[in-house]
Amino acid sequence: MNEIETKAGLASTPGYRYAKLTGNQLYVAGQVPQDSSARTVGVDDPYAQAVQCIANLKVLMSCYDFSAQDIQHLTIYVVGPRDNLTTAWKAVMEDFENDVPPATLIGVSMLGYEGQLVEIDATVVKNADNM
Repeated sequence: MNEIETKAGLASTPGYRYAKLTGNQLYVAGQVPQDSSARTVGVDDPYAQAVQCIANLKVLMSCYDFSAQDIQHLTIYVVGPRDNLTTAWKAVMEDFENDVPPATLIGVSMLGYEGQLVEIDATVVKNADNM
């Protein structure tokens, strides 16, 4: 089901697809802080987890010939106190060199994997200029 993505180094997903390409839009599942062996990276470290989520998102987009310039919106879900949100946001800001696409930062009570503090979802659309 996710052969392209696992060949690119992403972990297998349990029963769902990483993405679906429809025309110039890539529908993306929320990216989690797991390495290629499905180990959660940076337990108790929202910065490290945000970095891993973004790295996974970039790998996923490259599988379908999209780039960071094609990200139209980000949603960053973060578990824990406000400090966790600001720490995860710092990682996002640094990765996008302080030019983050429109984004929503949301505090949540829990996410899907044990030890997971961050998940990042994106709306990805290839602009006509990038086609």
